[in-house]
Amino acid sequence: MVSQEQRRRQLAREKFLRQQQRRTSARRKARTRNAVIASVLGVVVVGSLALYTTGTLKGDDDKSDAAAEATPSAAASSKAPDPCDKPAAGKVKTATWKKEPAVTIDKSADHTMKLATTCGEIDIALKTAAAPHTVNSFSFLAGKGYFDHTKCHRLTTNGIYVLQCGDPTGQGTGGPGYTIPDENLKDKTLKDNVYPAGTVAMANTGQANSGGSQFFLVYQDSQLPPSYTPFGTISDGGMKVLKKIAAAGESTGAGDGAPNATVVIDKATVTGS
Repeated sequence: MVSQEQRRRQLAREKFLRQQQRRTSARRKARTRNAVIASVLGVVVVGSLALYTTGTLKGDDDKSDAAAEATPSAAASSKAPDPCDKPAAGKVKTATWKKEPAVTIDKSADHTMKLATTCGEIDIALKTAAAPHTVNSFSFLAGKGYFDHTKCHRLTTNGIYVLQCGDPTGQGTGGPGYTIPDENLKDKTLKDNVYPAGTVAMANTGQANSGGSQFFLVYQDSQLPPSYTPFGTISDGGMKVLKKIAAAGESTGAGDGAPNATVVIDKATVTGS
């Protein structure tokens, strides 16, 4: 029998999903309108692929339930002090590429991605053999300085618990100009449609094989359909940093917005051994 609490959480997720679907529809209409305007003016517009986890970052609007969570991830009703340092000097790169880089990474080697952020270092063990296209792309982009000085633009604190990063625009609409295939969707860690805490996975548009550069870091078990390439696992030290960011809450108070913490990736590196 479904409990009242479970039913409330389900209704909250469905409400959030409807909101996300409406936002997606509005974005599509806006893109269509802009394309028509560009055509009339004779302007060639090169648009970036919007890399959202639309329809998947489901939230629970029940604040009392969120407050009851026995972790630092509960959404704060008021803005908490910023726990992070000032970003390093430098500018975000704006380069894009027409196609995915050739897969040249050693699939048998262990690879690690290190995110030196304003809030602390986040080390990620990459699943190279299971997600070679994804790891190869991140190695390529990190080598180009693509992630350096970029903001992690989205934090969700209700129902699903993730920090989303990897967009040079800081708005959730940027990408590298190419897409990569979905991989590792049957990873053994994904049980009962749950992405466990410590997972790093690709964001996408909701369509197959639409990942680009945006990714999300899971700081608490989150129920999601297995549609988002899991390609890394966060270290214990990285999880402490992530929970510190989550504890500061997000800007809207509704469970989905920009993090109150100033989360900037000063430097991203991928190394192999």
